[in-house]
Amino acid sequence: MRNFHLAGRSTVHARNAMVATSHPLAALTAIDVLRAGGTAVDAAVAACALLGVIEPQATGIGGDCFALIQPKGEGKIVAYNGSGRAPMAAKPEWYLERNMHTIPLTSAHAVSVPGAVDAWATLLRDHGKFGFDSLLQPAIKAAEEGYVVAPRIAFDWKNGFDKLKKGTNTERYLLPHGKPAVAGDVIHQPELGQTLRAIAKNGRDAFYKGAIAEDMVETLRGIGGLHTTEDFANHTTETTVPIGTMYKGHDVWQCPPNGPGITMLVMLNILSRFDLTKFPAMSIERFHLEAEAARVAYMMREQRIGDPAQVEVDVAGILKEFADEYAGKIRMDAMLDLPKVSPPMNPSTVYITVVDKDRNVCSFINSIAHSFGSAIVSNKTGVLLQNRAAGFRIQPGHPNCIAPGKRPLHTIIPSLVTKNGRAVMPFGVMGGQYQPVGQCHVLTNMFDYGLDVQEAIDMPRGLHYENVYQLEDGVPADIVAGLKKLGHQTTSVIPPLGGAQAIWIDWDKGTLTGGSDPRKDGCALGY
Repeated sequence: MRNFHLAGRSTVHARNAMVATSHPLAALTAIDVLRAGGTAVDAAVAACALLGVIEPQATGIGGDCFALIQPKGEGKIVAYNGSGRAPMAAKPEWYLERNMHTIPLTSAHAVSVPGAVDAWATLLRDHGKFGFDSLLQPAIKAAEEGYVVAPRIAFDWKNGFDKLKKGTNTERYLLPHGKPAVAGDVIHQPELGQTLRAIAKNGRDAFYKGAIAEDMVETLRGIGGLHTTEDFANHTTETTVPIGTMYKGHDVWQCPPNGPGITMLVMLNILSRFDLTKFPAMSIERFHLEAEAARVAYMMREQRIGDPAQVEVDVAGILKEFADEYAGKIRMDAMLDLPKVSPPMNPSTVYITVVDKDRNVCSFINSIAHSFGSAIVSNKTGVLLQNRAAGFRIQPGHPNCIAPGKRPLHTIIPSLVTKNGRAVMPFGVMGGQYQPVGQCHVLTNMFDYGLDVQEAIDMPRGLHYENVYQLEDGVPADIVAGLKKLGHQTTSVIPPLGGAQAIWIDWDKGTLTGGSDPRKDGCALGY
């Protein structure tokens, strides 16, 4: 139980419905939709559209979306892959002929076709009661009438100042008065509001065809991009089957590749070979094991995962044989000797979880990749475009090598935990490359150490990334010293690692328990 003498957050409890998001206005918007009779998907789309305005560094209609949906919290789980594709002209030879071996993060080549709007439309078609005409109104109002900047968003805005100064149209759209927004500033984005109005009136085609798509293509081609209006018009969302594994009697589900959820499942399968309860939750041993599992899983991901529409991905073999092989190699007294892994992406994102009164469950994530995406805003529409295609390799033969119409290896992963086929926790952890580690950290905090959803989210975190163990300030000095003795190079992090949301479903009591990360501005709300 939480010590009420100390700073912290209580879990949030409700009987009817609940939402957890990274911004209180988005949570309130979702509750308004639920109270009006909307479904979990209706609420998630309305909240996400609003976040695309008021949390512009992390998400927007210029980005991508993944979701896991379980109607009525039992039975078939559906995975939605709303990731965009490379232009049809994006052949690896084109880049190599120009001596390009990586894709610059703020170039037109970093922009894949945004998949979010089509994903929202597909989700609403399958699981919604309302349409864009009503669900986008809060976002339209915020863009046109103005919104107040929240503290964490201001923190990210300040850190992104140099990037925005050098971007395409970003100074005009995202640097009011030539300075980064600070907490309490009121920001207006009328051009984005008009774009949202067009989508509200004419649906997804308003974004992928006609004037808006033409403006995005014109903007990108004007700075060297290979995009065409056909690339936008031909975009589709994939509906598929989730992949999963069992941990501590619970099934844990992820979207399949090109989503990176398999990374988290490999980590869980490795950690399941160890009895974490032998070590305290805050201990050298626990942090060491988490780091070693992450290093192995991330190595696998960078070597073996790509778009399964264009390369073969052995999901079953990776989850079983690969995890078994490396779990047996992990030592408690030293680090494994593994090749250095340098993933090309470390983006930002927003995660939303919603459970409605009918217990429809929605685990939903939306991102423009790096903070402020590509720093390219479409000339007339106010759409800030993602830089997800910078996640491709330019390395023929690599499973994640760029190719025409190919989807890049992603970083965003919504998750869903079930027990005996019934949903018990839709959850996610934002934060770029941290997400698989963050999900394992939260889940093991709960299932191995008995913490509630809020305590599990609050606990200090670490990420072993590019051969350095990045540790939050809350990790005690003796643990840091112990990790160094085992060979880990450690450093502190400036932004905190990620941000989590979770809802626990108690079917016996008929209640919902929500948690939301204090590392962000948001909250869980229920009624």
